[in-house]
This record gives sequence, C-alpha cells and structure tokens, in this order.
Amino acid sequence: MKYFVIAGEASGDLHGANLMKEIKERDPAALFRFWGGDRMASIGGSLVKHYRDLAFMGFFEVLLNLKTIFRNIKFCKKDIVKFNPDVIIFIDYPGFNLRIARFAKSMSYKTFY
Repeated sequence: MKYFVIAGEASGDLHGANLMKEIKERDPAALFRFWGGDRMASIGGSLVKHYRDLAFMGFFEVLLNLKTIFRNIKFCKKDIVKFNPDVIIFIDYPGFNLRIARFAKSMSYKTFY
C-alpha cells in the first residue's frame, strides 16, 4: 500500500517513525511519502518537506509567513493527488492537517488522524 504521512513537528516525527516502522512490519511492501523529519526518514520513503521548514510559532511569525503556509497547503494537495496514496495519516499539526484532511475527504481518500 501507499501511505502519505504528515507530521509538522518533532513529536509528530517521533510518532510517525514508530507508526511507519510498525506498518512496515505488517506491510513489507509499504511505500511512504511524508512530511516529517529525520526519524521518519530513517524508516524509509520519500521525505517531501522537513518539519523545520514548516514550523511557524507565534501570531506575528504566522502572519509574516502566510504566503508560505498557503503555498505549502497548495503544494501538499497537488502532491497527494500526484502520489495517489491508499491512505493519508495526519499526526499533530492541526492548523495544517485539518485543512488537508478536509481536502482529502472531499477527494475520497481514506484518512486517519
């Protein structure tokens, strides 16, 4: 199966790596494409964006980076369609992930948060 996983922070990277490891044990042919970090990358698959490039903390930092945030949302949607995963898994990162989850549901992707 093809899995698209999105984790936008360090704790999500840890949980994502543990989940990916377990999935691989049950599905050795699992193919991962993900937004995460070094721990997830160590499990294998294609790292699309590192969480360091996604984390904007605080009101003003978010405002200053709105263009980047919306560009990332648009890119993520296109990347999901291009990869066409069997499952999309969202970990933490609610401001971003809930927007992508709404899109994914509208496109009839199987999703888990």
